[in-house]
Formats: sequence, C-alpha cells, structure tokens
Amino acid sequence: MRRPSVPELLAAWERGLEMGPVSRALELLAVAFPDTPREELASFTIGNRDGLLLELRELLFGPDMAGFATCSGCGETLDVTIKASDVRVNPPDDGDSRLELREAGYDLQLRLPNSHDLIAASGAAPAQRRQVLLKRCLVRARCDTDDVTADELPAEVLDAVVKHLAAADPQADIHLTISCPKCGHRWQAQFDVLSFFCTELEAWVRRLLREVHALASAYGWNERDILALSATRRTLYLEMVGT
Repeated sequence: MRRPSVPELLAAWERGLEMGPVSRALELLAVAFPDTPREELASFTIGNRDGLLLELRELLFGPDMAGFATCSGCGETLDVTIKASDVRVNPPDDGDSRLELREAGYDLQLRLPNSHDLIAASGAAPAQRRQVLLKRCLVRARCDTDDVTADELPAEVLDAVVKHLAAADPQADIHLTISCPKCGHRWQAQFDVLSFFCTELEAWVRRLLREVHALASAYGWNERDILALSATRRTLYLEMVGT
C-alpha cells in the first residue's frame, strides 16, 4: 500500500461522489494500490477489503478514530473514540474464501462475498438483495445425492448460511460495545469502516479547500501549487494570512 498524494486523494473523493458505496471503496483502494487491477480489488473478500480500507484510513489520519453515538436508552449524544487496532481483525490463517457447511441435511459449498457480489445485489429490489447475494456465493448445495438451488433451500438453512459467512469473515461485521455514562445503558453498535472513512474524508476535503481558497485569495496562487505545499507550510502561510 502506498500513501496517495493530496491531489490523488482529492480526485478520488470527487470521483466517488457519483458512485455507490462499494464503488467508492474500490476508488479509494485504487489510489493506494495503483498497480492492482480494479477487477482484482473487487475480488477481495469484504473483510479483506475493509481491512485494507482501515489500513489506508490509519495511514492518512492516524490511529485515533473519533465519532458520535446516540444512546438508545436516554437519547444522550456520546463522544466515542477508539483506536484503529480496536476494530482490526486478523484474517483467517489459511486465507481461503471457500467454505463448507452441513445444515439440516444439506451439504453446502460456499465462498465469501466480495465487492462484485455487493454491486450485483445492490441492483436488486431491497427484499431480494439477500437472496441475490446468497445465490452468487453458493457454489454447490446437495440434499442426499440431489443438487439443489439457492431458491430451494429452506429458511433455516439460509439463516445458517448467513451466520456462517459472517463468522468466517469477521472484519466485514464489526460491532462496538458502547456504554452510556449518563444512564448506564450498554448496547452493540455496528461499525462501518467505509462510512466512517468517507465521513472523515469529506471533512478533510472541506478543510483543505477552505485553505486553498484562503491562500489563493491572499497570494493569487493556483490550486495545483497550493496542494503541492506540505501541510506544515500551508499552515504557516495561513497563520501569516491571519496576522
């Protein structure tokens, strides 16, 4: 993984504005892995993809991750700060995305979902997305000696498949335990690294463009030259503009 330049990251953010969340994730990874084809990035399991996004986010913004949560008990807004290491999960030792499961008399061969699968599922009606995802990730299903399709699997087997896939790719399904200091309520909140990263990136871009505007207005410099400055030099120039 390489650290993207400021112009590269800004351009990736701008391109991502017209994209869905999965494509936006791939756009961000593409600037960190310029020699890796997009198709290959999209073939990473969701857990591996999210692990790389977390690594890129830490490379750009550091290990501390600050956000907000609303207590479901009393409605209090809480400041929540965690470390990137708190939500990093080591990948399976074998790195194999193929899985086997036996449930209620069915023998199933599965693979972990990737970004291609999520993009395909996002094009279906909301009620059909889980089924589309399961169809794509089901390599083979047999009951006794007969092959069966995903549509023929009973609900209990489908539920077991979902749980099995989640357990096999834990980086893709991170939950935080949060405790409210006001009322003592504790609950589990899902952590979406892509959503968190994009929110931080949006705030960074807005701060950066305000700096560009201030320096361009003061000195007449163009955006390219301002972005070429280090963050330290931009800060010093902004301090002089403010004096």
